[in-house]
Amino acid sequence: MKTMGIIAGNGRFPILVAEEAKRAGYRVVTCAIEQEAEPVLEKLSDAFSWVKVGELKKLSKFLKEEGVHEAIMAGKIEKVRFFKENVRLDLDMMAVLVKLKDHKDDSLLGGIADYLFKKGIVLQDSTCLLKSMMPGPGLLGKKKPSQSVMEDIDFGFEMAQKISGADIGQTLAVKNKTVLAVEAIEGTDEAIRRGGALGRGKIVVVKVAKPGQDMRFDVPAVGLKTLEVLIEAKAEAFAFEAHSTLFFGKDIFVEKANRAGIVLYGVSDRP
Repeated sequence: MKTMGIIAGNGRFPILVAEEAKRAGYRVVTCAIEQEAEPVLEKLSDAFSWVKVGELKKLSKFLKEEGVHEAIMAGKIEKVRFFKENVRLDLDMMAVLVKLKDHKDDSLLGGIADYLFKKGIVLQDSTCLLKSMMPGPGLLGKKKPSQSVMEDIDFGFEMAQKISGADIGQTLAVKNKTVLAVEAIEGTDEAIRRGGALGRGKIVVVKVAKPGQDMRFDVPAVGLKTLEVLIEAKAEAFAFEAHSTLFFGKDIFVEKANRAGIVLYGVSDRP
């Protein structure tokens, strides 16, 4: 039996990966980040261990001892935790940080991926088991966009590409071709709330992948919690990058968006 390692952060993403890996016949070995990952992952795993943020040596040692050669990094680790809590980085993690040109997400995660590769653990495309949850271009739900909404989607997509390319965030809120809120370290939901408050409803939210998105980590993803925030913010539309955005609970997401009258639209062309 093949073994799949999961490095689990927060949210539904690691749970879905574990479930799909089990269905595909893998032995599942999960290393879960404390205060981030869901405890239910222990029941879904054949071998399981908790590690703190920064315990890179403990993480790699556990995976190696369990015979892991392929792993998936699923679920975010909130970057604000580095500023709010006393995180103790082990010597291996500190050695990775010293070699980085900066501490942007791509640089940090790429450094960890290189470290694991040298230990004999290859990080796979984090969506390799979840392709059915990544919708294509065009209308996803029943609500069709008006001309003004499509203009905001096109405008927002262009602006979102610029912020994602600068590794600031992947989501923004627009209204009448004006950017109301840009996602930064606070995350998608808070950016949507801020945009909704400033726009007083009827905002268009756009989420994109980074240019040259590394599918091993930090893939754009939304779930039912984000949909609740879209409804709370009285959003008129949610646009996403086609074939690059994970929808957790996709069928329920679309059904509830239809009931709320929110346009769901996949954008495919990247210049």
